Amino acid sequence: MRIRPATRAELPTLQEIERAAGEPFRALGMAAIADDAPPGTDLLEEFRRAGRAWVATGPGTGDSGGAPVAYLISEPVDAAEHIEQVTVHPRAARHRIGQALIEHTAERAREAGRAALTLTTFANVPWNAPYYARIGFRVLDEAELTPGLRKIRAHEAELGLDRWPRVTMRRELTRDGTTPRTAP
Repeated sequence: MRIRPATRAELPTLQEIERAAGEPFRALGMAAIADDAPPGTDLLEEFRRAGRAWVATGPGTGDSGGAPVAYLISEPVDAAEHIEQVTVHPRAARHRIGQALIEHTAERAREAGRAALTLTTFANVPWNAPYYARIGFRVLDEAELTPGLRKIRAHEAELGLDRWPRVTMRRELTRDGTTPRTAP
């Protein structure tokens, strides 16, 4: 697997990854998520131009070096790096590709002096909040939300994502690169 910046030509591929990764939501009664349009290429291009769109190439497609099988986009929010989206094509699932993208982002965030990674996600989807908890994220209480995270959550509510329980999560970034352990 290789992680590298996304190219402009790959943005439609990122949309295809998003569509494919949405399909498993149908089995959870979340067809609206499966049917939701992926981020537009204009938005993906904004992340790419800002140096905040990464792709992983490798297992699951027979292509070990070229075509993306996963992507992550992020942006600074308050003192943290907020993961806006991390998506792995189902054919490449269970190879720790999402985790590798998150670790790559953590290293970049640490280098930029950010204190943590944050994200918002579905609370009860096995490959969402429970997964992130296993890799060092913890659920934030409402009182812990920063102004930027509150704005993100309000926007998600406007989009109707709160039809299913959602949480905001945070993972502290240590200077030595280790993942702090959260209480069980």
